[in-house]
Amino acid sequence: MESDHTLFQYSLLGLYLIILPTWISLYFLQAPYGKHNRLGWGPTVSPPLAWFFMESPTLWLTLLLFPFGQQFSNPKSFLLISPYLLHYFNRTVLYPLRLSRNKNAPSKGFPVSIALMAFGFNLLNAYLQARWVSHYKDDYERDEFFWWKFLCGFLIFVVGMRLNVWADEVLVGLKKQGDGGYKVPRGGLFELVTCPNYFGEILEWFGWAVMTWSWVGFGFFLYTCANLVPRARASRHWYLEKFKDEFPNDRKAVIPFLY
Repeated sequence: MESDHTLFQYSLLGLYLIILPTWISLYFLQAPYGKHNRLGWGPTVSPPLAWFFMESPTLWLTLLLFPFGQQFSNPKSFLLISPYLLHYFNRTVLYPLRLSRNKNAPSKGFPVSIALMAFGFNLLNAYLQARWVSHYKDDYERDEFFWWKFLCGFLIFVVGMRLNVWADEVLVGLKKQGDGGYKVPRGGLFELVTCPNYFGEILEWFGWAVMTWSWVGFGFFLYTCANLVPRARASRHWYLEKFKDEFPNDRKAVIPFLY
């Protein structure tokens, strides 16, 4: 449909247009949840509920749109969308469940306004990724490098997701110990960077960009960097201010040995 193609093009343009403003705004003002939580952002809900709500479009909208794509019957399209769905099944279902098992977690504290903004972004992004993989990517059979791109990207994705899940488990484990979980994380890649969970997620979506080999995938990777790199920088400053000499000064924010 011509109307859907127009919507897709404008949505992709919109994704790229919000990347730079996101990076600049988050460089100066952090989203008020987690360790950066603060008053003044309106009503709040429990973090598990917020994560489930705001990440949910990545599952239900993707699964809703996928059967309407021209490539729906192509097994390669199912294979390609699988890593995306795997990540968001963890983020939408498993991660909130892990948070909910923490008896020391606050019953509220996640601003509804932030959850709504994230919900809106995930609507946009799920639409773009699902429509590209299931409909607008029309070279599955002509692309002689499909398997090379998929396998290389998938390897990067798997390494990133394993790192992301491991780091999340470490942080959730610290929260279960009481005192809000605000201790200096130790071990593994935490010895090199403050936020290995963010580094893992950046790797995931870089791998996704390689797998899809598209402006859609690359735009999502850039947006992930714009969102997570400034937050990792702010988290490093937060740890330095709170723990001072206890926090290793040579520990980078998000990229080992570089930043």
